Amino acid sequence: MLAARIAELLEAQFPGLLLASDLDGLHPSLTLCPESWKEVAAFLHHDPRARFNFLRCISTVDLHPEPFIELIYDLLALEPAGPGEPWRCAGTIAVRLRVPRDAGSVPSVADIWPAAEWHEREAFDLMGVRFEGHPDLRRILCPDDWVGHPLRKDYQYPTEYHGIPAGPAPPTGEPEPP
Repeated sequence: MLAARIAELLEAQFPGLLLASDLDGLHPSLTLCPESWKEVAAFLHHDPRARFNFLRCISTVDLHPEPFIELIYDLLALEPAGPGEPWRCAGTIAVRLRVPRDAGSVPSVADIWPAAEWHEREAFDLMGVRFEGHPDLRRILCPDDWVGHPLRKDYQYPTEYHGIPAGPAPPTGEPEPP
């Protein structure tokens, strides 16, 4: 399944939703308006012309100093190759959504791709993106009382956490061992 065909399907089904496309290269991607993401995700998963039944990952990119965080959903269409054969990839596409850095949110797709439940929690924990309708949106890597989102480019690392020193040690005047 060619990425260009998916772009045509989405443009026909959701006119004006496609903001940009990069279909050449090894990682074809479509940049979409985030407002209709839930409907688009359901279409990409359920429509027999797409059948993107596997969410490989959700990546986030802090575009600072631009006021956006970009979410990248890597989707695959997997199908059985035949009796006794492994599954094969019938197509792949990356869907990109840009949300505001301050209070950015998109609808959760954990009910469409169950793997999204943990990926969305990671994006929330480390970048601060909220996923509306997520079944259990809470931190997954940092402690519950951690302040801020440590993968943002402008994150200010704490000097301590509950009395435990954090960050680089102050210089002692002695050279570091090799």
